[in-house]
Amino acid sequence: MDILKQDIQFIPGIGTKKAEILNKEINIFSLEDLLYYFPYKYIDRSRIFLIREIDGNMPYIQLKGKITFFETVGEGRNNRLVAKFTDGTGFIDLVWFKGLKYIVDKYKYNKEYIVFGKPTVFGSRLNIAHPEIEPAEDFTDKKASLYGLYNTTEKMKNHYLNSKAIQKIMFNLLQSIKQPFPETLPEKLVETLHLIPLDQALRNIHFPQNPDILRKAEYRLKFEELFYIQMNILRYTRERQEKVNGFVFDTIGDYFNNFYSRNLPFELTNAQKRVIREIRRDVGSGKQMNRLLQGDVGSGKTLIALMVMLMALDNGFQASMMVPTEILANQHFENIQEFLKGLDIRVELLTGSTKKKKRAEIHEALLAGEIHILIGTHALIEDTVVFSNLGMVIIDEQHRFGVAQRARLWKKNTMPPHVLVMTATPIPRTLAMTVYGDLDVSVIDELPPGRKPIQTILQHENQRASLYNFIRKQVQAGRQVYIVYPLIQESEKMDYKNLTDGYEQIKEIFPEFEVCMVHGKMPAVEKEEQMQRFVKNEAQIMVATTVIEVGVNVPNASVMIIENAERFGLSQLHQLRGRVGRGASQSYCILATTYNISADTRKRLSIMTDSNDGFEIAEADLKLRGPGDLEGTLQSGDPFDLKIAHIVKDAQIMQYAREVADAFLDDDPHLEKPENQIIIKQLERRRKSIYNWGIIS
Repeated sequence: MDILKQDIQFIPGIGTKKAEILNKEINIFSLEDLLYYFPYKYIDRSRIFLIREIDGNMPYIQLKGKITFFETVGEGRNNRLVAKFTDGTGFIDLVWFKGLKYIVDKYKYNKEYIVFGKPTVFGSRLNIAHPEIEPAEDFTDKKASLYGLYNTTEKMKNHYLNSKAIQKIMFNLLQSIKQPFPETLPEKLVETLHLIPLDQALRNIHFPQNPDILRKAEYRLKFEELFYIQMNILRYTRERQEKVNGFVFDTIGDYFNNFYSRNLPFELTNAQKRVIREIRRDVGSGKQMNRLLQGDVGSGKTLIALMVMLMALDNGFQASMMVPTEILANQHFENIQEFLKGLDIRVELLTGSTKKKKRAEIHEALLAGEIHILIGTHALIEDTVVFSNLGMVIIDEQHRFGVAQRARLWKKNTMPPHVLVMTATPIPRTLAMTVYGDLDVSVIDELPPGRKPIQTILQHENQRASLYNFIRKQVQAGRQVYIVYPLIQESEKMDYKNLTDGYEQIKEIFPEFEVCMVHGKMPAVEKEEQMQRFVKNEAQIMVATTVIEVGVNVPNASVMIIENAERFGLSQLHQLRGRVGRGASQSYCILATTYNISADTRKRLSIMTDSNDGFEIAEADLKLRGPGDLEGTLQSGDPFDLKIAHIVKDAQIMQYAREVADAFLDDDPHLEKPENQIIIKQLERRRKSIYNWGIIS
């Protein structure tokens, strides 16, 4: 049996109950999972401080001294044990809130101990809560000076699985395994890149002998993790390029040309022209197009999508566009119909709300080839929707659809149609290279002429009067206003109360204006009704949740107020800001916060006030919050469950890993050489955890 697959309940110090907690809390099931649960930081334990040197702002420190006496403070459940500890230069309190009898029995007066923990100040006295203590004679120079700290949850701590306990389990485990861990990279690669062996890396990542070997262990493990992710993506990409043929669109005919000469509403930007050229190259190549189109809010992606669909029509194919919400589907349908006015092109809309009779009509006309373009929601992927000859699929805000849903649309023809996915969420290059690594990426990095940059202002609670005065002036000038509340989870009762209270308050403050409210729990019909009131300017102020983040296009709206802005990610704030600035007049985004926000929050929000560049903001958000928190970019969590690498901080390693993987595949495209069988084995082993989010079709 493979020792790495051993169930953790059989590892000394764990057992059934602790194994259950580790399974549920941090997804550790096997010995291998445990080995790859790395410390999140290291503390230098080579130095022993004097009590007179320390203060409450220091990180973890180490002291050497004696306990002079114990006392119990407080009563009942609130009691705590306090030990006076001295090294001759001063005193510090050691404090415990549980296990009091065990502590008193275990530690003796006037015996020399090494104490380790984080000092804080309570009242005017220094203390360390729940310190680690060991007899001074057990602490030798042989002890590792770098001490790893492991992330643990509250539930783990309650079951005696804190960082120290994990460290102890890890220590005993590594001591018990005498044979070296088998290598997971080709021997030649380890030698050429001067990587340390896996066995040395795993032992030193948990118990580093010195800072230099720790750096080497980290590099080895980061490189390996990123190498296999890139190998997975590149193999898939090459396979698709080899095997998946596509329809050839070699004609640019009347549909495209008539639209371009008669109906094009404005001159295309250079960025839009560049993207159309890139797409024309793809659809004429004989290979299936698999392209991601990134463009900031208002950059003109819908117009590109329409022109691409017209290319399909010119070559005898149908086109479809799938979007995540009915509101957005309706909006695209109306916009595209407006764009195509006077042209003999049939466009239909299919959503969950489409009546049975109309639905049957659409199904029949679609199969007969009478419908040229079908726009819709998830309704498009139903088995009853059969195209005559589908050649182009556009997916808008594609991250909102699951892989299986997208694949069903892709299978609506015998040969796969060309696929263009679009997102208004700017994805930093470092993330795009990994998450969408097999896609060709086009970027519209230029706004249409005449758009004024949105002014973004940070305002505190004590500036409410001037804020309301500003709203009044804007509405009196004929503009409209959004006020967004952070109802991030639709179940948060407190947030819901804030939203409804805010709605009532706004109606009270502005009795002369019409106010509407929209949130995710509303029935679809009511939501649409309220949205339409705002679109038609029957309501001048909309109080809403982030349900308006995607899909409401009201050029007359010039003010976006975001309440409790500190509770949103930067990318989401940028998405919300993009709801305004769609007309010719100056637009404003007000980030409303309480006055006492932290310095970090203030710094984060200042990125919004300083920049309108979505890519710059997304990069900053990724650095601050990590890939799992990029609102609207990923479906959920860290896309690859990275154990040690960071896709921003380790971008250089990732780029290098990609180049190395590319070179391997150039030399051995199908990894058939005997020395590369280790790669095949590892890819198979990691298959479950390395999911290729780039597979859009």
